[in-house]
Amino acid sequence: MSDSSGTRGRRPLRRALVAALGTLGLAAAAATAGAPSASASAPTPPSGWTRVFADDFNGPAGSGVDTADWRYDTGTSYPGGPANWGTGEVERMTSSSDNVALDGNGNLLITPRRNAGGAWTSGRIETNRTDFQAPSGGKLRVEARVQMPNATGAAAKGYWPAFWMLGAPYRGDYQNWPSVGELDIMENVQGLNTVWATMHCGTSPGGPCNETSGIGSSTSCPGTTCQAGFHTYAMEWDRSVSPEAIRFSVDGSVYHTVTANQVDAATWADATGHGFFVILNVAMGGGFPNAFGGGPDGGTEPGHPMVVDYVQVLSAGGGTTPPPGGDRNAYSAIQAESYDSQSGVGTETTGDSGGGQNIGWIADGDWALYQGVDFGSTPARQFYGRVASGAAPGVSGLVEVRLDSRGNAPVGSFAVGNTGGWQSWRTVPTNISPVTGTHDVYLTFASGQPSDFVNVNWFGFGH
Repeated sequence: MSDSSGTRGRRPLRRALVAALGTLGLAAAAATAGAPSASASAPTPPSGWTRVFADDFNGPAGSGVDTADWRYDTGTSYPGGPANWGTGEVERMTSSSDNVALDGNGNLLITPRRNAGGAWTSGRIETNRTDFQAPSGGKLRVEARVQMPNATGAAAKGYWPAFWMLGAPYRGDYQNWPSVGELDIMENVQGLNTVWATMHCGTSPGGPCNETSGIGSSTSCPGTTCQAGFHTYAMEWDRSVSPEAIRFSVDGSVYHTVTANQVDAATWADATGHGFFVILNVAMGGGFPNAFGGGPDGGTEPGHPMVVDYVQVLSAGGGTTPPPGGDRNAYSAIQAESYDSQSGVGTETTGDSGGGQNIGWIADGDWALYQGVDFGSTPARQFYGRVASGAAPGVSGLVEVRLDSRGNAPVGSFAVGNTGGWQSWRTVPTNISPVTGTHDVYLTFASGQPSDFVNVNWFGFGH
């Protein structure tokens, strides 16, 4: 559902055509827009899995989503992002209950509307969290039970519902697609009884991931059509196998798999070496519908909602930290991009002296892990961070140091705000509690607000 080219560059239209889909005809019959009942709640995680996020969309009819978990995307673009969400869609997204609302029966309804002047509105929400990532050696499963808008044929022309994910570095940048990764778990157009799943990565156009089409596949919904009933759409990211695999399924049947060896190592790392956030939306028109007959016209019926019963994110396995090996010297510069694990951060070429890369797109709740940092027997009492920030006025946050667990209290921290630009670098020192021995070091980032606030090039410690 998103498109861009390169890093920090202007984004072209994503979907001109979806390759190798075969010949698909539009269903002839129009359908009603009634919203069926939901199941009681998100299913209990299977043995070995842990729930890390869920929303059953329970609440009074007409109420909005829980803004502790979700944020509304409004207008026709992200701030400073490409027009029409980069895809050529024609609707204006709103936070109105006319477009995004609970139905009182445990469903979320995202409903496109058309006013008397012919203008379309619809809804798009995304999780506040950006840290959904498979643990090292483990798995991540993201699933939703959804009924696509119950319209077919001419009534469905231009409809484009989707359930998908974007790499965390996209938030606040909006110019680094597709390198930061996109996972389309469910897309549909024109009321077809077809679900598409796609991974976007690399560069656009072309590149290792065949952009702007991406690495995708499709299948029909089993049993009841996609429009006439609920189906469970899921993505399972498996880092317990080699090569690493991302599998897409409908009602438990896997129909598309992307593996790490399908692209070069750098492309895969750029696309998956960070957390993701989840998006639900119904677009009207745009590149994907255009490939199957065009956008909405006078025969398109407004008012058919995408109905979402639940969304949940599960995690399994992994998370075992190897014993510290003492292979990092606390008193030499530790390059920030050399992390062993992270959530929410991305890497980019740095403009700092010495070149190389820095980590960036860092916001509240993000973190990076550096295993086996050897402090020796003489206590370290200072921490130094090489940082830069182009954050807006009034936006600042803390760079914190924690040892061995993100749940432990920081041994020290410093605050950083705008330094004059995202590549305007300065070294900031701070005192820390005395540290000896060998530890895993976590850099954690806290600001209490969603905007990116810092880049980090390197860090180190002193006596």
